[in-house]
Amino acid sequence: MELVYTDPIGKELGYILNANVDMEIGEDEKSSINDFEIEFKRSGWNGTVEFGSQVYVPDTEYGGIVREVTTSTKANSITVKGYTWRGMMTKKIIKPEKGQDYAIASGEINEIIKGKVEEAFPGFFYGVVEDTGIQLTNYQFDRYCTLHEGLRKMLQSVGYRLEIKYIQGDKYEMGYVQVRAVPIVDYSSEYEFSNDQNMNFTMDDNKRGVNHLVCLGKGELKDRLVIHLYVDEKGNVGQTQYYRGIDEIEETYDSSGSEYDDLLKNGIAKLTNSKNKTEYDMTMEKIEGSMDIGDIVGGRDYLTGASMKKPIGRKIWTISAGKEKVEYKLEGES
Repeated sequence: MELVYTDPIGKELGYILNANVDMEIGEDEKSSINDFEIEFKRSGWNGTVEFGSQVYVPDTEYGGIVREVTTSTKANSITVKGYTWRGMMTKKIIKPEKGQDYAIASGEINEIIKGKVEEAFPGFFYGVVEDTGIQLTNYQFDRYCTLHEGLRKMLQSVGYRLEIKYIQGDKYEMGYVQVRAVPIVDYSSEYEFSNDQNMNFTMDDNKRGVNHLVCLGKGELKDRLVIHLYVDEKGNVGQTQYYRGIDEIEETYDSSGSEYDDLLKNGIAKLTNSKNKTEYDMTMEKIEGSMDIGDIVGGRDYLTGASMKKPIGRKIWTISAGKEKVEYKLEGES
């Protein structure tokens, strides 16, 4: 992939060469996600990438606007940084109309997206006139959610995801960011990735988690508030015991002074974090086709029989010392 850069008014100037690139995009809105860094050696810096410059790979989501320049004589580097296009959407808020408790939307989903993104980024972000056949009536956004999270959750509720990509303009014209709804695709049945296909994944299938949590609240000795929480065979947390004998794994949760409601709420959170879990990490040099954030993928280790199936949560594109890599993180991975 080749990274184009422009001047501050969007005129294309050329390609970024001889630089290290780190660009991360994803559905999670943590501060370290949906931004980019491009590091130049000081000897290779010509000053043409500046505040307001756009950087992008045409027809992909990789890109953003330079909003920070860091220089280090010790590291012999100059680094430009900014939010990706998706990151810019995390910095806009969907607000209720005056006198209303929630922001509400009705209509075809691409029509709703078009209205929201063009209002937030006039003249730069555009929706599409493309009828998906999916109509919503009085869809209720979470109060003061971000534009990205609001649209993402709206689409997820109907089996769709956001597609974001930069459309390159003519030679002397500025391009624009296009946002639209596309169906979530489950590729796990069509492809099964393994280490035979230039893919590496790790899977930690941990079945030694806690399945019985004794929660201790206010009171003393025999008068102390006690709540027993259990995990069932499907991983749900409740107050009916499933695992017994050698399969029962117990711990206590001491929250002295807690009333019943707080003890129950915090105990459920504690047990959810301590129960059996399966964690995945997946890395590929390249995935052919149109798989993207929100689509579902699968993988298998034929030696152990370990397999996984989960949505793609993040993509990290890096160029380091001239070597390019795309790393895929599954939903919920740190």
